[in-house]
Amino acid sequence: MFSDTLYPDPGDFFERLAALYAEMDQAYEKTAAAYGFNCRGCADNCCQTRFYHHTHIETAYLLAGFNKLAADRQKEIYHRAREVAAARRGNAPGANRLMCPANINGWCALYLYRPMICRLHGLPHELRLPGKPKTYGPGCGEFENVCGEKPYAPFDRTPFYAQMARLEQTFRAHGGIKTRLKKTVAQMLVDAAVYSEEESFL
Repeated sequence: MFSDTLYPDPGDFFERLAALYAEMDQAYEKTAAAYGFNCRGCADNCCQTRFYHHTHIETAYLLAGFNKLAADRQKEIYHRAREVAAARRGNAPGANRLMCPANINGWCALYLYRPMICRLHGLPHELRLPGKPKTYGPGCGEFENVCGEKPYAPFDRTPFYAQMARLEQTFRAHGGIKTRLKKTVAQMLVDAAVYSEEESFL
């Protein structure tokens, strides 16, 4: 278990984040249904994608979920995280396609706590940044194989990014957090253990 002092008392921030995640999930499911897209059993597993995450609030939430797991599952995931992080630091062959340490036998052990990009990845989408023209992003490889010829169903990530940015800003102010963040899930877990001096436990 990681120390509760790594981040400040979350107050109602976790409830607010969970509500935002629920909005994302509903919008994603609605759009996926419009395409008739289902990614279960996909060969191009997004859990093997090297995603970077940029918010302290999501990191704190993920670690809170990790702390709720049974001790043996925590150890399993943590040791996987160390292996993945070490392989990526050393640029080992295939390091960019290593399985996320939270994926156990094809299922995410931290599914309810997974970050934003894990929830939104896969569908074609649009994004409207201030002062810039609207941009469009493609779906994942599996989507393109199955639904690539279908007309675009609008999926605007902008409101979710904006709400997350505001939530992160207030969470950082709440905790006096000054640092920026760019980490994979593996790095989140390894760094939390080092900070918490939990290496001997895990």
